[in-house]
Formats: sequence, C-alpha cells, structure tokens
Amino acid sequence: MKNILFVADPLDHFKIYKDTTFSMMREAQRRGHRIAACLPQDIQWKSGGFVTATVQQITLTGDAKDWYRVDITESKALKDFDAVLMRKDPPFDAEYIYATHLLEQAEREGGRVVNSPRALRDHPEKLAIMEFPQFVTPTLVTRSAQAVRDFHAEHGDIILKPLDGMGGMGIFRVKQDALNLGSIVETLNKDGAETIMVQRFVPEVVQGDKRILIIAGEPAPFVLARIPQGTEVRGNLAAGGKGVAQPLTARNREIAETIGRVLAPRGLLLIGLDVIGDSVTEINVTSPTCFQEITEQTGFDVPAMFIDALEATLRAQGR
Repeated sequence: MKNILFVADPLDHFKIYKDTTFSMMREAQRRGHRIAACLPQDIQWKSGGFVTATVQQITLTGDAKDWYRVDITESKALKDFDAVLMRKDPPFDAEYIYATHLLEQAEREGGRVVNSPRALRDHPEKLAIMEFPQFVTPTLVTRSAQAVRDFHAEHGDIILKPLDGMGGMGIFRVKQDALNLGSIVETLNKDGAETIMVQRFVPEVVQGDKRILIIAGEPAPFVLARIPQGTEVRGNLAAGGKGVAQPLTARNREIAETIGRVLAPRGLLLIGLDVIGDSVTEINVTSPTCFQEITEQTGFDVPAMFIDALEATLRAQGR
C-alpha cells in the first residue's frame, strides 16, 4: 500500500464523470493505496523544517454525488508520502511556478513528485514544441505585430493564440482576407507587452484535434480526437468539441515515441500531445486529461496504465 497525495483543484469542483484526476484516484484506491488531496495554496515551507501541506485523507465512496469522504485533515510533510502527483490545472502563472519551487524543495527533502517540478517549469505547454520542429506546422512566437503580419502574408490562413491559455481560450483564426488581424494582435499581445504564438492553419482539424497520451515514454494505443462542432475551429472539449476515441495511427505512434523517449527521462511520467493531422500543436505536461473518455469508448484502461507506470517508478526508486 502506498500513500499518494494529489495536489489538485478543489475536490468539490470535480466533474467525476470525466475527470482524469478522479480516475487516477479511483484506480489507486482500487489497488489498496491510500489517497490524500490538497490545493497548491495548502503547501508551505518554513526554515528549519520541511515542506508541508494541510491535506485531506479521503476515501472514495462510489456515490455519484457525494463521491468522497474526508477521513482526517492534518498537516503532513510531503516527503512522507510515497508519491505526490501535481494535477493542478493551468493557468501556468506565477503562483503555479512558485508551487513547483515548493515541490522541488520537497524532492530535495526526499519526496517523489510526478511530474517533476523542474520539468513542469522547463516545458511550458505551447513553447515545448520548439524542441521538435520536425513535427510542427509553420509556427511563429513573437511580440511583434509586424512579424505576425509578415507571417500571415506568407501563409494566408493562420491561428493566433496566447501562450498562457487553456481549453481553447483566446484562439483566433484569420483567413486570407486578414479581417480584424490588427485588432486580434492588439488584443492578444497587449500592444507588444505579451508574447503570442501564431501557426499556419491545419485544415485536418475538421478530423479532430487528437490527444495522444504518453505514459512512461509509451503512447497509449488509442487517442481522443476532439472534433470541432458547427462553425468552431477549436476542437477542445471545453469549447464544445466532440470527443471520439480512435486507434493510434502508425505516424502518430512514431511522433509520440520520439517525443516520449526525449521527455520521459526528464521526469515527465505523463504527457498529453495535441496533434492535428501529423502536426504537434502542444505538449501538455501540467494536467493532461482524456483518460475517462478513451477508456469508456474503447475499453482500454488508461488509468490502470498510468498507475502501473507510477508503481513501477516507485519500485525502481526503492519506495
């Protein structure tokens, strides 16, 4: 039996019918592990002591509404857990970064944090694709409005997005006519104050923005294609996209294995690739999702694959 702490969003905000963190908790409890939860703001460090958190030891009840029971609330050193899973959703803001520093200190004290706090900081989800240009659609990262206009003139049909967005928020498409391009750039980059990403539009998005899950360097055999609905260009489930599970294609497997071989040794046990056609658009490492949707539609147990990998990692470290 292992003691596993989930650093996550408030439990009362979980939508357990689709929440990936919940599915991890359920599989861990099914195997006999003890689970606890806390918020990032519950973590603290005081000189002369250890990184601690006010945590709730919980038991999942199996009820759809009152889905957990708090057994005890206590202050506990993070090093005393067998594993600490960082599952806080973006935004990847200053407070998120501060939390990773506290978690990294917990590692120095002997704790085991998944994903690695340093790797979380080193791989912001939109910018991490720069390391793999062979898999990326033509992309520009800039503050310059003129550079955006030049990129549009070259490619004609483009997508603009903020670097700190999530769930499809703040994504714009500008076609050949350049309608509202100037206004969109001003809105996103705040007159040159903030960096944005611009990418050539990938028309295969109509077939779905695919989420590929990589666990311990190995891709799951099924992906979730998030298909835009109506007039939307965004496939994100949070933006109304329809999730359809599909087998992993040979080309997507090649992409995922290549990226997994590079990133897994850096402490990224779980990665969520976003792929349109054969182009990687994001590398999600903070809180990748889609476990439940893939499992329900295909029968392949993604939470079990993840907990298998977590247990193997802990065994390798002598925990």
